[in-house]
Amino acid sequence: MKTIRWGMIGCGDVAEIKSGPGFYKADHSTLVAVMRRNGKLAEDYARRHGVGRWSDDAEVILRAPDIDAVYIATLTDSHRDYTLRCAEAGKHVYVEKPMGMTHAECQDMIAACARAGVSLWVGYYRRALPRFLAVKSLVESGAIGTVRAVVSRVSQKLPQMTPDNPILWRVDAAKSGGGFFFEGACHTFDFLDCMFGPIVDVRAIAANQAGAWAPEDIVAATWRFDSGIVGTGLWCYAADHDHEMNEIVGSTGRIRFSTSQPVPIQLLRGSAVEEYPVGDPPHVHQPLIQSIVDELNGQGRCPSTGETAARTARVMEQILI
Repeated sequence: MKTIRWGMIGCGDVAEIKSGPGFYKADHSTLVAVMRRNGKLAEDYARRHGVGRWSDDAEVILRAPDIDAVYIATLTDSHRDYTLRCAEAGKHVYVEKPMGMTHAECQDMIAACARAGVSLWVGYYRRALPRFLAVKSLVESGAIGTVRAVVSRVSQKLPQMTPDNPILWRVDAAKSGGGFFFEGACHTFDFLDCMFGPIVDVRAIAANQAGAWAPEDIVAATWRFDSGIVGTGLWCYAADHDHEMNEIVGSTGRIRFSTSQPVPIQLLRGSAVEEYPVGDPPHVHQPLIQSIVDELNGQGRCPSTGETAARTARVMEQILI
């Protein structure tokens, strides 16, 4: 098997632990060069992670003949542009989520990669994480009978709205595409798509109640999968406490699991509760990165593609209309 040579555009917080090390720790994979507009920070990242080259110019990554694929780890507002530039340069693309600012941007990205004959994958890494595969396995084994419905609920305290808070880009719609819901809940919807297939009908209310930022801070939604399973959810980002949980309701039981925290999966049947403590690996992107490397070597397929991520983008857009 050949070694897949990666370049990285953007090497901020997400690349520090969650994703970056996965590119040089996955089998048959190496991280050749990194780029960040702040050259000193790019150099610092390269030094600490043992990466041979760094730059403050994305073109250096795109023109490099010894780079096969590019990981785009920038804010959402630049995903489309960098993806199109990678495609034009003949590089395979692994882009962070949310895939684009709009569903139309996602379609542009898919079309550009198809024209260029390069592959496009999106960083919905939960599709390959052991904890989520365990949930999927329980459902597919019939542990709760026939699935009837899915319920998602998120409550989150208002963050400190200080200028130096590093998460505030998430509620700057010009950079992230929306608020905390747009940037975070897409992980849940994408994994539900992975388990139950496409969502074909969506009804929702989105509003801003607290006025701490411009985008939505509360969302209530119902939806139906093409399979007939229904879902409902409530996301409140101006609540009195922090809590997040999903529940899959079946004909003979229920499964509870968290999207954001590696807490034990719960299987509830009657009065009995079984727990499955499946932890997350230190670099949560690594299993998905491995699936990309394997696909490029003709061994299997990565489960998170441009097409699957675009379905999630369409659902998010329908909710927030």
